[in-house]
Amino acid sequence: MVFNNIIYFIVVLLIFNINYPEGVPDNSLFWSLTFLCITWLVFAGYCRWVFRALQGRINQRGQITGRYHRLVTRLSILAVFLFALDVYFFNLKYWLQLIPGFERWSFLQGLSALALFLFYLCTIWYFAYPAYRVLFQSALSRTSFTRSNLKLNLPVLFPWMILSFLYDLLTLTPLAGPGAFLNRVEGQMVFFVVFLILLMVFLPWAIRYWWECKPIEASEKKGALQGFLREKGFKYRDLLRWPIFEGRMMTAGIMGIIPRYRYILVTDSLLEVLSVEELKAVLAHEMGHAKYGHLLFYLVFFAGFMVISFGLFDLFFYLLYAHPYFFGMLSSQNGQGVNFFCLALSLPMLGTLLIYFRFVMGFFMRHFERQADLYSAVTMGSPIPTINSLEKIALLSGKIRDLPSWHHFSIRERVECLWKTLRDPGLIRRHNRFMLLSFLTYVFLLVGAGYLLNFSPVKTRLTYDLAEKVMNEQLLKEPENTTLYQNLATLYYQQGRYEEAIEAYEKVISLEPNHAMALNNLAWFLATVPREELRDEKRALELAKGAVALERSPMVLDTLAEAYYANGFVPEAVEAIQEAVSRAKENKGYYESQLRRFLAGKD
Repeated sequence: MVFNNIIYFIVVLLIFNINYPEGVPDNSLFWSLTFLCITWLVFAGYCRWVFRALQGRINQRGQITGRYHRLVTRLSILAVFLFALDVYFFNLKYWLQLIPGFERWSFLQGLSALALFLFYLCTIWYFAYPAYRVLFQSALSRTSFTRSNLKLNLPVLFPWMILSFLYDLLTLTPLAGPGAFLNRVEGQMVFFVVFLILLMVFLPWAIRYWWECKPIEASEKKGALQGFLREKGFKYRDLLRWPIFEGRMMTAGIMGIIPRYRYILVTDSLLEVLSVEELKAVLAHEMGHAKYGHLLFYLVFFAGFMVISFGLFDLFFYLLYAHPYFFGMLSSQNGQGVNFFCLALSLPMLGTLLIYFRFVMGFFMRHFERQADLYSAVTMGSPIPTINSLEKIALLSGKIRDLPSWHHFSIRERVECLWKTLRDPGLIRRHNRFMLLSFLTYVFLLVGAGYLLNFSPVKTRLTYDLAEKVMNEQLLKEPENTTLYQNLATLYYQQGRYEEAIEAYEKVISLEPNHAMALNNLAWFLATVPREELRDEKRALELAKGAVALERSPMVLDTLAEAYYANGFVPEAVEAIQEAVSRAKENKGYYESQLRRFLAGKD
């Protein structure tokens, strides 16, 4: 369930972050809240109905277990669609940005959005409880069941919470200003990878306290397990009781990359029902995950998705942009049209995410589990203790022996593979070689795709050519569309076609002399263009003054300050940038760095 929810949370954040509210929505806050409540009531009623129907078939217990898990999955996917409805039709992001302080902190906006989605998940768990209690013979109360699901799943969000908060803080520094390292693809990649490494090292320590894990009480069984770990030379911080679902869930786990922050977790029910030899086999399985560095591989997989998604986002954007229907949406100056474009853009991104995690990462996760099973068999000297532990877990966890998932083979498949090792000892060596070759193939394809999608001239040329083609075609139909000329100017500037960029900006100003953004952008361009023969500092100052007369935003004031500075008027530049600093709500660190530069009187 946790692995499914990781995907749901990523999808929800993608849906939320890809939405860009523009202008005041047509519908009021009251209208949005009313329909949000109505859709939730319908969703809650549906959850209640389907779980009550499931209880009616509870006598077919072996089949019902699979149906229960599939039903929770379908309802969770429905909750994702309900959340998308809230974002794109009920203007969730727009209303959140109106809350004081939220407009500057994407962390607070995202946290509120996730809280809403978690509320939908809690609705599912609330109505799933009666079926769960009977099916798994659980003594948990409904409140404990819902709270346990929350406690189990919330640590999945800890990395995003910390990353988002840190990123918001960095936007207040020069590191996130225009053209700064963190605003470039490679900067964001480096930041994300470094962050994940630090997180994988230290996060287990925090999760241990969140789950309220305590050291296993001294007993003969604990002494035998600790002796087994010492005998095998396995380094770890502690062997802990895992009280999730009040210890009734039959599972174990390991978290932590380095021994100082590595913990082995075992639930009470597993300690009760398994023999010492079976528990040793379970520990050997978890040791296998550490032995083969599976947690580090997961770090690579998440970083890999980020590399691919960065490139695909641009590609999907320009492919949609090149279609006349979607281009009309984006250039309609209508907030609802922009929202529909963002929704359309999110669909291929969601498809990419599902394919990557369910099939690419899922393939490795299933085979990592098999690798850990085989390591357990070798460590124990026989697969029998591992097989016995798996069979007991299958029997006492709701007869789930034949229930596979995208991230685990079914217990039947795992047991059959372990039996094969008795007849074919070379199976273990072949599987390890297969995993090595599979990972090397993945890395080769990832590096190639990452370069092609993010840094190659082919990708750059393709996206620029697509955008230029569609804008020029549209200009034939709308020769006075200033937005198109502005977009073309930006495109030409990014390609280093500076003369054409100047012509495009001049065209905007000739069509609309009081176009603040065009005045501002051309002023910045004439003051800072890399080719000195194209600079015109005096005209840049005139244009910047015109832009400020129309709009005194921090960005426009920054351009005026730059134009003053380019003309040698340092006191005026300092005065303008100080006003930009005082008005800035975002990128304040960048404006402060500009102030320091002007005060120093040097570039």
